[in-house]
Amino acid sequence: MQALLNTATKAARRAGEIAIRQLKHLDEVNVRNKGINDFVTQVDEAAEACIIETIQKYYPDHAFLAEESGNLGENEYTWIIDPLDGTTNFIHGLPIFAVSIALRIKGRLSIGVVYDPNRQEMFTAIRGRGAQVEGHKIRVSGRRYLDDALIGTGFPYRSHERMKSYLAMLEQVLLNTADVRRPGSASLDLANLAAGRLDGFWEFGLNIWDIAAGSLILREAGGLISEIEDKDDYLTTGNIVAGTPRVHDALKKLLTPHL
Repeated sequence: MQALLNTATKAARRAGEIAIRQLKHLDEVNVRNKGINDFVTQVDEAAEACIIETIQKYYPDHAFLAEESGNLGENEYTWIIDPLDGTTNFIHGLPIFAVSIALRIKGRLSIGVVYDPNRQEMFTAIRGRGAQVEGHKIRVSGRRYLDDALIGTGFPYRSHERMKSYLAMLEQVLLNTADVRRPGSASLDLANLAAGRLDGFWEFGLNIWDIAAGSLILREAGGLISEIEDKDDYLTTGNIVAGTPRVHDALKKLLTPHL
């Protein structure tokens, strides 16, 4: 498993270098719109190609589920990739984005890597072996109550169907916690939650590549993550609530009446 993790971190660093180099030349970046508030650049595509090429060098038979390329191949080893989580931040020059790489083996998330190239921080996890950042073990914070918890979130910007209920949730969270942050990169939010820098998080409508790696890192750091409505697996719906064990439960209870 360590060899697989080493390959993932190598791929993430290479992809991050591509993004950082281009960040200095944003006027040259071609931005295309995939949908409502859903952008893609040649940097996303180049970083994704770099990740796939790096992994295939060592594991040519493995399959991929990537944001820009979709499904590539079939194998019990499937890499789930978001080459640039926080594209909107990136194209505006806001240095909050990440590379997210997860490996699912026989249907179970087994390796997670989230790389913040701006801070040069590599968050990693192997199922059953804990989580680390730059080689140092991490745990979620010791927060137990909402009133002193810092909560992360993401706005439902791609679809406005849930906007009214989301705003009701946001009001309640603001009234009952220390404060709320919306950085704009879900994988990085989950990684920072795992490292104790946030105490809870919720968002609707995420994709599996946004949360696969971060969710494993969070769980291995002692945190909880679940589907807000308890309908299906959170990786399928993308509607998540997460946090330290106590904050997760309290936050979910606070949000549920406004679904």
